[in-house]
Amino acid sequence: MSKEKKETTQTPSVEECGIYLLMDEISDSTCKDVITFIISKNLVKPYPKYLQLIINSTGGDLQAAFALIDTMKGSAIPVHTVGLGCVASAAVLIFIAGVKGKRVLTPNTSILSHQYSWGTYGKEHELIATTREYELTTQRMLNHYKKCTGLTEKKIREHLLPPQDIWLSATQAKKLGICDSIKTVY
Repeated sequence: MSKEKKETTQTPSVEECGIYLLMDEISDSTCKDVITFIISKNLVKPYPKYLQLIINSTGGDLQAAFALIDTMKGSAIPVHTVGLGCVASAAVLIFIAGVKGKRVLTPNTSILSHQYSWGTYGKEHELIATTREYELTTQRMLNHYKKCTGLTEKKIREHLLPPQDIWLSATQAKKLGICDSIKTVY
């Protein structure tokens, strides 16, 4: 009697396929995980053709977001982005950092863009230093939006960073250069 060998095929994980799901608030911890994913993929050859970062996040820590953005931009492997559900605040900055032409929003995705908020306390010289950091960070945000959307600073301040929160549909986001296409994925 011969034993038949049963072949089992294991489905690879999404991360093994070069896909990372960022579905949480933007924090040092969540960005560290994505940064580790991108760096680890860059250390193993042959490289995948591209990495895909799927984002559903209400935003969070802007400094953590910029750490991830710098990693995405420094990756030898192009990072494509997909927005699902809600892409808000700092998550928008991460989303638009994806490779131009490969930034996709699903039809029902909501986008929230606004000026960033923060609170501080301390001695006068500490408040002055913190205010300077606020100004520098605002300029970093504006430069990032300009580079990724092609909008002028005036248009960005008017449509994406006015004093109030701005909610956009996927269609409105596309018109402002936030995404390159709108489609259902998978």
